[in-house]
Amino acid sequence: MAIITTIIFWAFVVWAAVQFAYALYFYARLLFYKHEQQQAATNERKPVSIIICARNEAANLEQNLPLILAQKYESPGGGPLFEVIVVNDCSTDGTEVVLSKLHQQYGHLKTITVTAATPRVLKGKKHALSLGAASATNEWLLLTDADCCPASNMWLANMAAPLAAGKEIVAGFGAYYKGHGLLNAFIRWETVNSFVQGSTYALAGKPYLAVGRNMACTKAVLQKAEKSATWNVSASGDDDLLVNLCGTPSNYAMVNTPEAFTYTHAPTSSREWIKQKQRHLTDGKSYNISVKYWLSTYGFTHAAVWVYFIALLFTGYCLPAACIMAARCCIYWLIWATAAMRLKEKSLIGLLPFFDIGWMIFNIAFSPYIILKNKQHWT
Repeated sequence: MAIITTIIFWAFVVWAAVQFAYALYFYARLLFYKHEQQQAATNERKPVSIIICARNEAANLEQNLPLILAQKYESPGGGPLFEVIVVNDCSTDGTEVVLSKLHQQYGHLKTITVTAATPRVLKGKKHALSLGAASATNEWLLLTDADCCPASNMWLANMAAPLAAGKEIVAGFGAYYKGHGLLNAFIRWETVNSFVQGSTYALAGKPYLAVGRNMACTKAVLQKAEKSATWNVSASGDDDLLVNLCGTPSNYAMVNTPEAFTYTHAPTSSREWIKQKQRHLTDGKSYNISVKYWLSTYGFTHAAVWVYFIALLFTGYCLPAACIMAARCCIYWLIWATAAMRLKEKSLIGLLPFFDIGWMIFNIAFSPYIILKNKQHWT
């Protein structure tokens, strides 16, 4: 029994060492990174096409679309230097009526209607996105969803600024509204953690992440991705897949200024959230080998270090294990707390110990969906 306990302890030391190394190589970059807020001068701005793919989103469009149409991104003459394209993809609610009313108020709103009889070349949301991009009159594209609300009227200007600086793919932060209950808090923390992973990997020269509800790119990059043999394999994954097909350390940027956030409501039930995560996690198959290796290493060692630590609490190695775990937690909680502060999620900081353990359970529970391919339909 003593031999087994010793083996468990030294295995724990190995997993903890990997966690330390991972945090220092990737996550610690966040502590020393100073984001330079980019504001392109008026004469550097180019017109932008905002694309929204919508299916049965009448209520969301009525609430959020006026805020998108009112963005402060103007030409030297004072008019809007952007168009908004809404692709109405087979909606059966009042989406068409809402769009018709808004079109009378805003001349820079364009709509495309896809019916059930329209031949579909691409799967899921990718088909609507392709139609929107094809009809866009501008080279710069900004993508979001109908249920997303921009944090400010400077959202467009902030997301377009890296494009003016020569970038081709820009990933923004897609936040969730603060709600009641532990599920809402965990979803918001998991979103913060994902952004920490994506941003620090990008700083390490390994961009892989974007969220379709808040990202920008050039039309040329999107069209290049559409020509790939893997683009139409799955109905989902247009955001991460675009980054992994076309993203490079030099053409990719992440924007974390609060004015550039988008907000949407988080799933309110466990069933709804699980369904969402099942869809999102299957997109990991598009990541390059290096990224998949490091993400899986992190996920495995994160779970292992907690499982082994709990086992060691009932052995003679309790004190050294506790000291090692305390050092590991201090590093990770400091990084997560820093990210939460920057991403306007200060209320999550007190729950970090619970989320750390919850992340272990999360990875174990959802691991099949990272490996297995599931057929999904966008809604």
